[in-house]
Amino acid sequence: MRWLIVNTDYPEFLRRLYAGHPGLEHRSYAEQWRARVDSLFGVADFYSTHLRKLGHEAWDVIANCEPMQKQWAREQHAAWRGETCWEFRLRRGVVPWLSRRPNRRWLYEILEAQLKAYRPDVFYCMAIETLGSDFVRRAKRYCRLAVGQHAAPLPSQDIGAYDLMLSSLPNLVDHFRSQGLRSEFVRLAFEPRVLTHLHNGHKQYDVVFVGGLGGPHEQGTQLLEALARHHALRVWGYGRERLPVDSSLRAVCHPPLWGLEMYRALHAARIVFNRHINIAANYANNMRLYEATGVGTLLLTDRKDNLGRLFDPGREVVAYDSPEECAELASHYLTRDEEREAIARAGQARTLREHTWAHRMREVVDIVGGYL
Repeated sequence: MRWLIVNTDYPEFLRRLYAGHPGLEHRSYAEQWRARVDSLFGVADFYSTHLRKLGHEAWDVIANCEPMQKQWAREQHAAWRGETCWEFRLRRGVVPWLSRRPNRRWLYEILEAQLKAYRPDVFYCMAIETLGSDFVRRAKRYCRLAVGQHAAPLPSQDIGAYDLMLSSLPNLVDHFRSQGLRSEFVRLAFEPRVLTHLHNGHKQYDVVFVGGLGGPHEQGTQLLEALARHHALRVWGYGRERLPVDSSLRAVCHPPLWGLEMYRALHAARIVFNRHINIAANYANNMRLYEATGVGTLLLTDRKDNLGRLFDPGREVVAYDSPEECAELASHYLTRDEEREAIARAGQARTLREHTWAHRMREVVDIVGGYL
């Protein structure tokens, strides 16, 4: 099968990526894509890499990365000389995405051009909040199946034009089906390639959290407040401005870490704290489950109904039911190195045995192939 995998990145990550590579916006599409992949942020090229290993053709697109997308357009249309192309303007020597212009027509027009160029069997979209039914109907002129993947708060726009919705949250699978959409369950995973970039150094931090604060993460933020009162907690996250002025987290909160920097912080911790946002309901689901265990660190996570189907609580991960129990478990395992490290090793072994992107792509191919 031919797959076009479409995603979007956090604007703050994109700013950090290009600021860290001066002049990158003027380089070739391949060079810009390589810098993005090497960051190991999000799912990087994990989907396409393993699809190709299974014998498929696969391409990745970061739809909202303006300099990279417009460079693709330039390279595909070598005759372009600064005039309108698909009714959007490409300006040499300019990084227009830095100006935060509200007009994003270029995003949809370039993406439609990529669909037309690649003619995929599967248009696989991990950005349904950006690409709703209006765009999907156009996309279907160039593909056989439009697949969405989503495990976050539901977008406000219509997504009914998708042929299939995949989610790592069983409750969202049920919701999509109740809305008349075909939907299937697919878990998240870890990429073992990350381990080649980590060093077996000293554990620098007691308890680490990398993620969002306040807003939709308010309940988890309260848990972090409780942990911070008892332990040496290090937080790297966005949303610090939403914290109360007297929050104990303000003193331990640092700017977000992305990709490889995040993995290194998780690897340098004795314990990684995890919690889920409200949309997860009673289900364990997020990437941190696999990222923390994958790098070989003890995961301290909120107990969910399905956690036992992913990991063995008490042997491969540690689960808490309340803020008090969370703090007590952290105290227990911080003072028992051998016990903590044994659980961390078992959790990593389970992830590498069952929860890698190689495993997941085989599952996705089976599901999507059935619908094709």
